[in-house]
Amino acid sequence: QVQLVESGGGLVQAGGSLRLSCAASGSIFSINYMDWYRQAPGKQREAVAAITRGGSSNYADSVKGRFTISRDNAKNTVYLQMNSLKPEDTAVYYCNINFVRWGDVWGQGTQVTVSS
Repeated sequence: QVQLVESGGGLVQAGGSLRLSCAASGSIFSINYMDWYRQAPGKQREAVAAITRGGSSNYADSVKGRFTISRDNAKNTVYLQMNSLKPEDTAVYYCNINFVRWGDVWGQGTQVTVSS
């Protein structure tokens, strides 16, 4: 099995920055894509950013130009650099990693709160 551990969430003022990390451990073998999702109170979970094994990335329109997803294949870790944060970015952020052997595995979630 594999485990994901997220870190980096917290409270920040509008305009500030945070960097989320999601590290995989266990019987990893090989990883396909890595994603970040978020869920705000009373709303459905939404995709934020994704990155392929080759490093191609895509973003939700709401975060384009402000967020950057990256991955370190040697560390089995995916990052989400979040700049120019807005109050509407407040949510629980979840990483999702698609493993060749295990399929989709989700992180435990980390709270991001942006104050105005």
